[in-house]
Amino acid sequence: MQDIMPTWVGATAKQIARGVRRGDVSATQVLADHLDHVAKADVDLAAFRVVRGGGAVTEAEKVDEQEDLANLPLAGVPVAVKENTPVAGVPTWSGSAAVRTAVAEADHEVVRRLRGAGAVILGVTRMPELGLWGVTDDETAVTRNPWDLSRTPGGSSGGAAAAVAAGMVPIAHANDGLGSIRIPAACCGLVGLKPGRGVVPCQLGAEDWFGLAEHGMLSTTVADAAVGFQVLAGRAQSKLVPPQRLRVGVSLRSPVRGVSPDAPNRDAVAAAGRLLAGAGHDTVPADPVYPTSLGLKGIATWLAVAAADVRAAGIDRRTLQRRSRRHVALGEWALRRGYVREADRLAWREQSINFFADHSVDLLLTPALASVPPPAVSWSTRSWQANMLASIRYAPYNAPWNIAGLPALVVPVGRRPDGLPLAVQLVGPPGSELLLLGVAGQFEMASPWPRHAPGYPRVGTESPAIT
Repeated sequence: MQDIMPTWVGATAKQIARGVRRGDVSATQVLADHLDHVAKADVDLAAFRVVRGGGAVTEAEKVDEQEDLANLPLAGVPVAVKENTPVAGVPTWSGSAAVRTAVAEADHEVVRRLRGAGAVILGVTRMPELGLWGVTDDETAVTRNPWDLSRTPGGSSGGAAAAVAAGMVPIAHANDGLGSIRIPAACCGLVGLKPGRGVVPCQLGAEDWFGLAEHGMLSTTVADAAVGFQVLAGRAQSKLVPPQRLRVGVSLRSPVRGVSPDAPNRDAVAAAGRLLAGAGHDTVPADPVYPTSLGLKGIATWLAVAAADVRAAGIDRRTLQRRSRRHVALGEWALRRGYVREADRLAWREQSINFFADHSVDLLLTPALASVPPPAVSWSTRSWQANMLASIRYAPYNAPWNIAGLPALVVPVGRRPDGLPLAVQLVGPPGSELLLLGVAGQFEMASPWPRHAPGYPRVGTESPAIT
């Protein structure tokens, strides 16, 4: 019987960085293991737009040549970057050939910080056109969920989530304008933190999606989520501390009238409540008041961000997918009518911050999704209405916290009856990112989740990082 060589595929980012710093493995070998896995696994998943190959090898060699690796928290860690964020030497696709820009001359600031921490950029991951949808596909490929190839990994950071859930990279960069980190995290059984406003440099699109968009990371463990967040935020690495007794508000109320969580997602919230109680926290019912106007203005903003991005980039609207053309046209109308106003966003932010004081709660617990992820099909050829309804019906819980600019995190909690992962969302006041991660860490300790989808990673044996 032929011997199977051990591989670093499946190791966490922290394990890889520790191994590279100690000299147990080279960054070049770690990258080679992951490139081999990507070549096999991505045939089914279509998570990557571009795999950098030679460029990534050169980067890994530079890491190995550094004399002092002690201060590199991501030393030799293969990382993927979402395709709307400039990576030097690679086109910035933003979800389709119609909006692709030329090869980027310089890294985005968050990419620069990842490289500065020792990460190796393996490639860029797929997203829907302009990042507008909760599903990920275009005319070249349908990105699929490693947990169930017939389902979407979510959007807009769907490629990033599929890559991490399949072990193709231990962590991946993502960004979130209306749920685009948290929705894929929930679909793929990952930890996904959307930082609060102003914590991580954005510089995304025309106006950072009117302040709604944030950069973050997708990971399989809370420890990796914490490392990635602190790198992106430019902070010194500090260990998470289990939080003292908290009072957590619990709400099933949907921000979208007529949409409610299905039984598995209600059960996930109940399970999370038990985990909180087991960790010594108190839970109380506490429903945010979601005004009807919030939903209408939120949709208007969703439309307007597309129009603003297309206008700023000088894109010919006729080259876009049919669903995106309609979205941009309606966005231009919303902007002309004055339906997108900073004053409205600031009012909701103030109301959201006051929610915690008014209810005497430290955090808010909600479902992450309302129903099962939609099928993995060619949504890019379907109507605007079909795409809007699909996104809103399964993922109504995320967008309000972008409008408010508050930190929010998704953490896995169990499985659906069909085997897909379940998750919940935790929302906190400004500055609560590490608190949210600390609570998620308590969930992970009490009820560990599968770090990868069943059957992944498929290369080699158990990672030598575990020993």
